[in-house]
Amino acid sequence: MLRASLVLIASSALGALACTGTINSLSDVAAAVKCTTVNLNSFTVPAGQALTLNLATGTTVNMNGDISFGNKSWAGPLFTVSGTSITFNGNGHKFDGGGPFYWDGQGVNGGVTKPAPMMKIKISGTYKNVKVVNAPARVYSVSNPAALLMTDLVIDNSQGDKANSKSGSKSAGHNTDGFDVSTTNLIIQNSVIRNQDDCLAINKGSNIIFRGNTCYGGHGISVGSVSEGVSVSNIVISGNTIIDNDNALRIKTKAAATGSTVSNITFSGNTATGIKKYGVIIDQSYPDTLGTPGKGVKLSGVNFVTTANKISVNSGAKRVAVNCGSGACTGTWNWSQLKVSGGAAGE
Repeated sequence: MLRASLVLIASSALGALACTGTINSLSDVAAAVKCTTVNLNSFTVPAGQALTLNLATGTTVNMNGDISFGNKSWAGPLFTVSGTSITFNGNGHKFDGGGPFYWDGQGVNGGVTKPAPMMKIKISGTYKNVKVVNAPARVYSVSNPAALLMTDLVIDNSQGDKANSKSGSKSAGHNTDGFDVSTTNLIIQNSVIRNQDDCLAINKGSNIIFRGNTCYGGHGISVGSVSEGVSVSNIVISGNTIIDNDNALRIKTKAAATGSTVSNITFSGNTATGIKKYGVIIDQSYPDTLGTPGKGVKLSGVNFVTTANKISVNSGAKRVAVNCGSGACTGTWNWSQLKVSGGAAGE
């Protein structure tokens, strides 16, 4: 009897059971997340509700089917997962955000309230082989508590490229950033993103690697926008393919921001084609483009090195534009491995 009591106490102290929990509806979540193996089967989350998984340390999640969400105008997010040392296996299954219900060409700037972000990732470990389609607005918000690898993902908002009855002549999808990142120790790799805004937007953080990804049709890969009192450092953007985006590689800091730093940004081996506005743009006047730059964000160590970054811009586009505030861009920058062709010289 004493031995049994001790086992029960130990299990309670660990806070997790070596069992398998299965989720077929929201009513199954509370019991399932007590287990260290969670199987997520196909179902529809009711409108105005979220699927939230607060997982025990070391849990493995297996998606065994697709998840969709009922349509309702609300702020979201639609899905949140949190925990440490998690393995999340999408197995190629998808989360469908029901974007056409929300899309009106205004994104989060107006129109109907949209769940944004759609997907909130707050785990360490590995998150892999997940597909997200038809996000209402921003797709992923990433704020991992420790090192996280996100790999072999698909974001497909291509349905939002076309106008609809609510968007006039504009693309119906808007503000559909692929990854909004404010974190440290993150790798995003080998993924495909089709959207109408930034493929990646790093707002703050350090030790972030974005490699081997393919970005279609959006605004390009961005460091920023950088706001007040934050630091961005040790960022590596490498081996990505950027196709038919407004910009290829971009650093944007807010004109009004103060007390922020951006340093040690490395671009290597990226390839871009069909760029519509700027091959490379470094701009400290955000939200304007090449307006009056601020000088409250110190920018240093922007390097194009190791392997050539090859960028081809369209005939009406600019190859490179740099717009720094007085004394705000400092140090030695190595651009020896930047090759931009087409378009005009820029500013």
